[in-house]
Amino acid sequence: MIAQLKKIYARLPVIRELNRMEYHAACALKLQEVASVIQAFEALKGGDERYRDPRRLLKHGAQYWSQNYEDGMITEIFRRIGVKAKTFLEIGVGDGRENNTAALVALGWSGWWVDGDKTACDKIGAKLREAPAAAARLKVRQAFVSPEKIAGLLAELGVPAEVDLFSLDIDLDTYHVWAALKQFKPRVVVVEYNAAFPPEQMWVHPYLPGQLWDGTQTYGASLKAFERLGAEFGYSLVGCDIIGINAFFVRNDLVADKFAAPFTAENHHEPQRYHLVSRTGHPPAYPFAEARLD
Repeated sequence: MIAQLKKIYARLPVIRELNRMEYHAACALKLQEVASVIQAFEALKGGDERYRDPRRLLKHGAQYWSQNYEDGMITEIFRRIGVKAKTFLEIGVGDGRENNTAALVALGWSGWWVDGDKTACDKIGAKLREAPAAAARLKVRQAFVSPEKIAGLLAELGVPAEVDLFSLDIDLDTYHVWAALKQFKPRVVVVEYNAAFPPEQMWVHPYLPGQLWDGTQTYGASLKAFERLGAEFGYSLVGCDIIGINAFFVRNDLVADKFAAPFTAENHHEPQRYHLVSRTGHPPAYPFAEARLD
């Protein structure tokens, strides 16, 4: 009886009209979000003196599989420094449909994905079973990463000391995990920084084993903290994405004059622009489909 009443209710003219209005309002909001992204990028490419240096990365931002326009910036970094082995390690991949190395998988790169969510890793595994060529190149491990365990995990997985790209996004302890990998020398590193802190401020969330992020703005570390950690490990901060989430580092021996100096938080910090997070095309999908030319 309740189900029948719901059907009758949904057919009422006033309810149908309200649903129609809600749908169009949602579409209009989506268009506003897309417009704000376009306007932001145009401002960066146009009148702001700070972004006119051709060695900056921001104007190359593009979204293929990534969430925050990292794909285009990563592509531009490797256009400048070259690609060596086409290998990557990404820790914090979610369900694999919207992360920093999915586009590289689609391009034929090889590597490792690590995430603590078993359900997400199981979904990735199920999709990989349908794509044997991708499965041969991509290894997935469900694991909760910590500073104490990260080096052992990489050794167990067989990750070499040098990969082309290392991407790390585990919310609370991103800084501490990178700090535990001094002997790991990827050519490019992408980490999540906490843009709530101004560029000159040193701040690192204290490491408390087993603690989970509470969803507030107290997580990870400020960009200045990452800048100094990167410098200690032999890396230069070469840019941040427009949303104010990811920071990009290139190993010093590869930097030369290819990026915008000085390599400081003051020069490259981008504030929080979370309102610009928007997928403007079709919903995200897995990057495992094999090309068919027949």
